Amino acid sequence: MKVLYGIISCVISIIILLGIMIFPSLIETPQLSFAQSLPSSSSNHSLYEFNLGYPTAGTIKLAYNNTDLNRAIESYKFFYPTMINEAMMQVMPPGNKSNPVGIKLVAGPHHQIFTANSDTPYIFATLDLKANGPIVIEVPAGRFMGLVDDHNMRWILDMGIYGPDKGQGGKHLILPPGYTGNVPAGYYVGHSDTWKALFGIRSVPIEGHMVKALHSLDSIKIYPLANAGDKQNVYRFVDMTNMTLPNKLLQWEDKLDYWKQLKTVIDTETVPTAFRAMYGMLQSLGIEKGIPFNPSARTTSILEEAAKRAIDEMRVNAYANRDPGRLVWDDRNWEWLPLRPFNTTTKDIGVAAFLDLQATDHAYFQAIGASTLMSMREINRGSIYFTNFHDNTGEFLNGSKTYKLTVPGPVPANLFWSATVYDVDTRSEIVTDQNKSAVRSLFEKPQSNPDGSIDIYFGPNAPEGKENHWVKTIPDKGWFVYFRIYGPQAPVLDGTWKLNNIVKMK
Repeated sequence: MKVLYGIISCVISIIILLGIMIFPSLIETPQLSFAQSLPSSSSNHSLYEFNLGYPTAGTIKLAYNNTDLNRAIESYKFFYPTMINEAMMQVMPPGNKSNPVGIKLVAGPHHQIFTANSDTPYIFATLDLKANGPIVIEVPAGRFMGLVDDHNMRWILDMGIYGPDKGQGGKHLILPPGYTGNVPAGYYVGHSDTWKALFGIRSVPIEGHMVKALHSLDSIKIYPLANAGDKQNVYRFVDMTNMTLPNKLLQWEDKLDYWKQLKTVIDTETVPTAFRAMYGMLQSLGIEKGIPFNPSARTTSILEEAAKRAIDEMRVNAYANRDPGRLVWDDRNWEWLPLRPFNTTTKDIGVAAFLDLQATDHAYFQAIGASTLMSMREINRGSIYFTNFHDNTGEFLNGSKTYKLTVPGPVPANLFWSATVYDVDTRSEIVTDQNKSAVRSLFEKPQSNPDGSIDIYFGPNAPEGKENHWVKTIPDKGWFVYFRIYGPQAPVLDGTWKLNNIVKMK
């Protein structure tokens, strides 16, 4: 019997072998592109071919194309925060060393600033530390919230109610790279690693008085330390509340223009030691400090392709993030922004051991500004941002449909709260004929339901009688929302208060 089984087994094996020889397609697997699967470590399945251990002509070309494209994609993402600040600096009104100019505004849908909001008025200014040396920022006592970031959007100093002056007012001194001069007493000091830095500050509209809050920003003084005591070189601010403000980065981000603008920054800025590896990547692509940038047709093609791929990958990372810690509450689809608290020691979104690249890409695709204020996750300290891209079924938010967000009341905010809608493409306040993007506790002052909760609506048309609780969306276009809590109280952080999911209405 055993002999018979052996003969049968042998016959079956021969039949299978013949079948494979005659019909090899029976065992062939579908051919997947590199974008669909990772290559095997086995040389038999490599993307590349070698003869006698040396690369073939086709392999040489393919390997260098892939190397350059990969380096370009990662360089693009790494320097994206730098380019956000560069674009912001470029929209400042013209000025000169003796008459520097910044801008002030109550942000609205006609201002393209990544996830800016209409909750508080702003001031922005470029600090040119190479031209002016150390710069002083005088902030009076009051409800101000401010920051200074270097050109690469690395945090330098906070100021105002959550800064070292704790809202009592003070003089803040920003020192240029490598400064070895005397540092006078009586200043809160920040050290910049770059020649240019971006200053931004907001004023809390007490009791909802936005105009008064805007005017309060005029009390802030910026001037070179060398001119302390006189009125020369004091910054002036142009009110752009009723003007349009384009985001130049949106014009560059998927083109060769991105790399041209980055090259200008590389030529005029410092080279932080921590960035040496990334500057090496740029050098391999023909972008090197002080060397003319004249890309060949091949390099141009690679850089253009990298720009398109990189910004698309950042979009995926922002709107479909895979970090398991992104969710604020396990039973809700609200996400943290940023994904992890800001690190005041490393001056970035990371820990001592590493820079969190996914969290960095996630944050800066959709937001401007690096500050401890944005991510403290501490009671009554700074502000907390929750973001959402999905409805209660898990589908992405669609401007053609109507949704309701029921906010449990009272919202545990020491200062105020707001829900703001943004366009998925511009990552700026949504633009509709409603000319409004938010429902805010200080301004719309939405009425509570009998149980204390508040209903907010999003959609192309307002539910009857809910116009004050509604933000208009654009049909057939995506949108997302930030829910901000300024001065968060304990229930926000201990899980006893939770935002409900956004519900799609029938």
